[in-house]
Amino acid sequence: MSNSITVGRFAGALLGLLLSPFAGRAVAGGAPALPVSPASSTTSAVIESSPAPAPSGRIGRTQVGGIAVEVYLEAVRAGAPLREGEEARVRLLFSDANTKAPLDGLFPGAWVDFLTPDAKVGDADECKKKLQGFAGGSLLNPPEHDLNAYFVLGLNEDATITVVDPLFSFGGSKLLDMVFLKSAGTDWALSADQLRLYVSMKDAGEVAVVDTESWKVIANIPVGKGAGRVLLQPDGRYLWVGVDGDSSEESGVVAIDTVKLVSAATIPTGAGPHDLAVSGEDRSVFVSSRDAGTVSVIDVRTLSESRRVPVCKQPVSIAWSEPAKAAFTACAGDGAIVSISSDPERALVRLQAEPGLAQIRFSPDGRLGFVPNPLKNVVHIVDASGPRIAQSPEVESEPDQVAFSEGIAYVRHRGSETILMIPLGQVGREGAAVPVIDFPGGQKPPGRMAMPTPAAGIVQAPGEDAILLANPEDRMIYYYKEGMAAPMGSFQNYSRQPRAVLAVDRTLRPAGPGIYSTTFMLGSPGRRDLALLVNSPRIVECFPFTVEANPDQPAPRASVVVTPLQKSLKSAPGREARLRFRLTRLSPTNAQNSEPLTGLTDVRVITFLSPGVNRRPLPAAEVEPGIYEVRFTPTESGIYFVFVEAQSAGLSVERSPASVIDTTPPAAPALEPAQEGVEEP
Repeated sequence: MSNSITVGRFAGALLGLLLSPFAGRAVAGGAPALPVSPASSTTSAVIESSPAPAPSGRIGRTQVGGIAVEVYLEAVRAGAPLREGEEARVRLLFSDANTKAPLDGLFPGAWVDFLTPDAKVGDADECKKKLQGFAGGSLLNPPEHDLNAYFVLGLNEDATITVVDPLFSFGGSKLLDMVFLKSAGTDWALSADQLRLYVSMKDAGEVAVVDTESWKVIANIPVGKGAGRVLLQPDGRYLWVGVDGDSSEESGVVAIDTVKLVSAATIPTGAGPHDLAVSGEDRSVFVSSRDAGTVSVIDVRTLSESRRVPVCKQPVSIAWSEPAKAAFTACAGDGAIVSISSDPERALVRLQAEPGLAQIRFSPDGRLGFVPNPLKNVVHIVDASGPRIAQSPEVESEPDQVAFSEGIAYVRHRGSETILMIPLGQVGREGAAVPVIDFPGGQKPPGRMAMPTPAAGIVQAPGEDAILLANPEDRMIYYYKEGMAAPMGSFQNYSRQPRAVLAVDRTLRPAGPGIYSTTFMLGSPGRRDLALLVNSPRIVECFPFTVEANPDQPAPRASVVVTPLQKSLKSAPGREARLRFRLTRLSPTNAQNSEPLTGLTDVRVITFLSPGVNRRPLPAAEVEPGIYEVRFTPTESGIYFVFVEAQSAGLSVERSPASVIDTTPPAAPALEPAQEGVEEP
């Protein structure tokens, strides 16, 4: 990955801020800086350092150039102290020092780092030096927590979700964690506070609830066979899950109570598969049922079906338009685009295109709907205010999905690696030409995959005029900056196929007038600095705080290292494979030293067949000091993944490297070409 990606939104401007005497620049990726008066550029900060009691949770206050900043750090769990292993929330309150009016548009940066025992609290030079390294993306002295970062998630084909940090590594990515599911994920939805991720699993018939601080599955909620599309209400109260059962009685939608994490209602809607949309006021959920040819309108208050409307032949996708106060359904069977309101008195509106329509999605303002047709190689642009089909530009081979940034629609294809960009401000006028710009989305078509998902394969990078693009066959996630001729870099997905991509934003986000906030997980006990950097007026300050020991936290242990003695094996179904691996524990005082872990009796491996089926735990036995062996007989052809765990040693399966057993049959030998002038028998 290029340097510009690694540094992220604080590149250049913030680093230059620390090295230059001039402060009137804009933060990279942010709004223009506030004007600075000559007096304010030379005014020194006033920092509270007296032992006087501060408001609850406040760790400091500073005033620079007429702007006051209050810094709060509180445990997310109400009334709890700042303790290791628990979540904390940072809040920065900016106001005019004289009028007390809240101030926006400052775009602060913040980091959390250790304070050594001999560190001088309030040392301005040391704080400035520290922030210079953090803003520059130093790999030698990274902070404990970067509160300006976002994480990139890949929904993979093999019952895993990769969590990577795109900001720390030049030329690649850093694997932060891996989430293991019961079966391959079908679709996902992120809560508004980005602390929970909901993942449907078709084969398991459940929805996994993932805590995005610990990256652990905290619940698996049964919903029924064929769990598919998921949609979270804007108010977050219910998660709706389309369930494509074997019969019309088993096929419908499930409402999950996001507080209790249980199923609140199961509502049959007709034969699926299903797509979902929710009205802007959270009163109605619309469920399209492809094989039944209907759309069900669900009353959220009663959790029941209020009506079922025959709409067209094979409704495959549905999306809500807030300006039109209606849900629009795209129909593959007859090419209709049907508008339906939650008001039963409003008549259906039918727009006619051609059979073969795919996913419908609306622009961020809800006015323009984009409907690709992979059979006809066109994208219909629907003006919801009409409603009418305003334009139908021809595109590349087999368009299947459209995603959006604030000003651009991105068109993905199954038959071409080209990504098309359509400026939203220049379309929607009937009969007008549609301007299109393109760039390569990888080596292979990003829409082509063995396990399709309705989840987005393109998302906007948080706080940037850039997108993240998943390419399953390339096994990569690409980073594209708007205005460039090609992706600026790519993130490794660790040999897995990312079928969809998601960005979990850990940056300081606006949380009210003059307020910026985010959450993070507190580390080991000890003293810390919260380092704050604001562009204009220049604020470079560090605020100390202390993390307490957690009596409920297990005592820390040195890391366990798993070394497979064979990275991958070629085998055949029915043939026993012997896998050996070495377990060692790093020295707590010297990471270069290690000792074998002997005498463990709970070592086992977890195997599963890609894409996440036939999951089997198998016990392993110690055959030599620190070397353990398991015998595994694959039952069918495919690619098997093997992970190791030993709970007594503190080794979880998530921290284990994967071994691979390939039981696919060898390719048939190619025929030798006939020599010229020689007849084949």
